Formats: sequence, structure tokens, C-alpha cells
Amino acid sequence: MLCGPLGEPAARLLPGVDEVIVWAAPWEGVNAPSVAEADVDGLVERLKADAFDTALILTSFHQSPLPTALLLRMAGVERIGADSVDHPGRLLDVRHQRLPGRHETEAALDTAAALGFLPPPGDDGRLRVLPPPDTIALTGNGPYVVVHPGASAPARAWSPERCAEAVALLADAGHRVVVTGGPDETDLTRRVSGDRAVDLGGRTVPQTLAGVLRAADVVVCGNTGPAHLAAAVGTPVVSLFAPVVPAGRWAPYGVPHVLLGDQNAPCADSRARHCPVPGHPCLDEVTAQDVVRAVQKLLKESA
Repeated sequence: MLCGPLGEPAARLLPGVDEVIVWAAPWEGVNAPSVAEADVDGLVERLKADAFDTALILTSFHQSPLPTALLLRMAGVERIGADSVDHPGRLLDVRHQRLPGRHETEAALDTAAALGFLPPPGDDGRLRVLPPPDTIALTGNGPYVVVHPGASAPARAWSPERCAEAVALLADAGHRVVVTGGPDETDLTRRVSGDRAVDLGGRTVPQTLAGVLRAADVVVCGNTGPAHLAAAVGTPVVSLFAPVVPAGRWAPYGVPHVLLGDQNAPCADSRARHCPVPGHPCLDEVTAQDVVRAVQKLLKESA
């Protein structure tokens, strides 16, 4: 698998991947490198030396696969397939065009099928990762609900005050609560946890986070990586979903979930990283009581 630095941790969790090649593309991410910094020639030579014969390019609905296809063609890859709305010239051998509104997971599977890679018998197409480790030493004994307050884009995050209220109300309702976050989110997780939750901020790597999410009854989080990791380990999700990207394409896939947040807010489909509407109403009008009710709904359904 060829991916960027931000995708590397997820790539290393995927079953069936024999090798991960990490390359920061000048067209990817918020702080993309310049073309010179990216060492395009070095990547082409690396791929050429490995003599790959087929490439499947997977991009989300707003990204073009053609820059990657060009580099793969320069590296001698003979057969390339991708989902592309742009005319590919000679860059693609299989040009797939996704169905309108298709979820990103389904669109990726459709593109793979168009290139001839069908799921094996018995594969239901749901997200999966390598079996995660046991994490009881981190979480303690007994059932729990995970609250993950952070997000890579501020527009997708519920406010810390609301998260802290939800933790307190969940605890009052008899739930044990575990709060998760990355190494740069320890102040946030400490604030949200208070004295009511287990604070795992900065204490997990992707593999152990997968274990924490797998053992949870429900995960409460925004439209961010842990929502999809929870789906990959089969855990229901209360999704605090800011509509800056469409939920039909990016909601947790293949698991029971409750979608909270005004999907018709003025920011809808804007792909904004910072909320353009004062007060962040699409999410902050969601109350802690709404989250507790959603958790209880998912627990009742799973029971």
C-alpha cells in the first residue's frame, strides 16, 4: 500500500497488506510539501524498482486520482484503475465512475470490482483491521462507553463543555466512561474526563486504541478517525456529525449508529475546517441529554 504519513497508522492495521510505502504527496493534506520536497523522482524510482504490474487508486469523492496515476505510469505500472470524473487520457486503463451519493467504503469496493478485484466468498465488505490487543490494563474491568472529544478539524468537534457534560451525565446514568485522545489532546481529555471518567489521553497507539474501542459498548465521537476504527472493530457509534462533508458518504459504515447534528446547517458540504457559522450550531445545539439517549438506544438495540 502506498499512502501518506497521516494514513500510515491505518495502513499498518489493515489485514492483507504486506508492505506500506509512505510518501507525502504535494497535493494531499493541509500542509503538503512542495514538489521539490516531495522527491517525486525518488518515488518513481522506488516504484519502478519494485516492478508493480497493477495499481488500484482509491481517493475520496473530492480528490482526483490522476496525479498519482501519472507517477505510477512513469514508474512502469501497466494496468491502473481508479474512480475519476476527469478525462484520464492514457493514465487509466479502467476509469470507474461512482454511483451518486455512494458511501466512500462502497465506492472503493466498486472501484476495486471494476478493476477485477471482487471480495472473496463470505466477505460482507465491512471494515476490518488486524485483531487488536487486550486493553483491560488500560480500561479496567467492566463494561464502558468511550467518549472521544477530539477531531483533526475544529469544525468537526463537539465543544469540550458539551463533551464534559455528556461524560458527567453518562456517569450519572450508571455508565463507566473512558475518554480517549491523541498525545496532543491530553489537556482536552483531562478537561472532559474530570473526576468522572478514565482518562486515556495520549496513552494509546492505533493498535491499542482499536482494542479500547472493540471492548466498548458504544463509542461517542465526531466525524473523525476513531469513528471508522470503531466501525472496523464492530462497535456501535453515536456520531456527532458536522455536515461539512456529507454523512451519506462518511458516516460510520456497517455498524449500528445514531447520527446527531443538523445535517442541513448552512455549513453543509462546505468542507470547512473551521466553522463558518457563529456558535457552531450544527453540533453545539446537540445536548448532553441527546447523547445519553442515543447511547441508551444503541445499548437497547444491541441487547
